Amino acid sequence: MMLFAPEIPMDQEEFRLLRDLVYQHCGLHFTEDSKYLLEKRLGKRVRHHRLKNFKEYYYLLRYNQDKDQEFTEVINVLTTNETYFFREDFQLKTFTDEILPEIRRRKETLGEKRLRIWSAGCSTGEEPYTIAMLLLDDPSFHDWQIEIVGTDISQRVLQLARKGEYGDSSFRSTEPSYKRRFFTEVNGKFQIADRVKNLVSISHLNLFYSSRVALLGTMDVVFCRNVIIYFDLAAKRRVVEGFHNRLRPEGFLLLGHSESLMNISNAFVLRHYTHDMVYQRPGLGQTAGGRA
Repeated sequence: MMLFAPEIPMDQEEFRLLRDLVYQHCGLHFTEDSKYLLEKRLGKRVRHHRLKNFKEYYYLLRYNQDKDQEFTEVINVLTTNETYFFREDFQLKTFTDEILPEIRRRKETLGEKRLRIWSAGCSTGEEPYTIAMLLLDDPSFHDWQIEIVGTDISQRVLQLARKGEYGDSSFRSTEPSYKRRFFTEVNGKFQIADRVKNLVSISHLNLFYSSRVALLGTMDVVFCRNVIIYFDLAAKRRVVEGFHNRLRPEGFLLLGHSESLMNISNAFVLRHYTHDMVYQRPGLGQTAGGRA
């Protein structure tokens, strides 16, 4: 078996310094077992700056005047952004068949026709654009004001999301009719239609920066799938509290199929639907255990 041999080795002190600095910045958590990952991926940045070792790179991230820009590069090399359209279709079916009708009935009772959805950790945009396509296919929302906000910490993937051009790997779970109706083939890529893009805004956001998260306003639904798995328990609690604060009473939080709020938060109700289970913020005057 071929073993990875770094050009510049990372010692334990350097690993702890960089691991803790990354955690403080964005909550990404790396265990002792993942030292090789930091060594391999951050080694590219050490060589880029022609530094002697990882200690010098640590000082660059701490004190250099361009440290914010460098942290952008750190996030780009440390995060993985595997995604595709219509991922976890059973959850999307719950969203379209049960959650959206519930929201619509509740809001129409109040005379309101505005829907706001946040795709947190949207990567290259497949998730918020999937949500937009589903809503465009639902005639009951055609006279509604719809806003879908996609955010991610990586500037690199956000550039791709804004561009809206995708290769075949993004369509592994997409019915041909969606590809035919909402995309145009251009030079071997598939460009998403403007009517889909117009429902979606793409923004940079670090989920650890509570003051910036608060600027998003209130949401009816938050999608955050396969993101909090990269955080430790303290960071998960901090991020989930942010979701709770952004959701309207009776708003929904949709996590990835392998994620749960067990030991993270008691502030949500777990709702059992036909195809999936999702979390919901209790209504006004209620708690997760019932009436306040």
